Amino acid sequence: QVELVESGGGLVQAGGSLRLSCAASGSTFSLYSMGWFRQAPGKEREFAAAMSQRGGSIYYADSVKGRFTISRDNAKNILYLQMNSLKPEDTAVYYCAARRGAATISSLDFGSWGQGTQVTVSS
Repeated sequence: QVELVESGGGLVQAGGSLRLSCAASGSTFSLYSMGWFRQAPGKEREFAAAMSQRGGSIYYADSVKGRFTISRDNAKNILYLQMNSLKPEDTAVYYCAARRGAATISSLDFGSWGQGTQVTVSS
């Protein structure tokens, strides 16, 4: 079972940027497809981005496409989410998740989760 720890969240003004990191340990990182999900107060957890084991397949939610970039460094066991042109509606707790198998956009397919990191975008 892979263990995941997110970092890099914080408070940023609208239009600003943040880069989230997700450090993996306890298992072979390169065997896992990875995803970023987010949950705003009072809302359900939603998909943001996902990437396959070697990056050959990448998916984005329409709401973040063109602004967010998911990437991974399998040598360092780290997943990233570069977030640019941030909007107040991007405010949420961001979670990274891992699954053995193909990348998907459904949170139900991911079996390992981090504790989350808060991103707050002020207007």
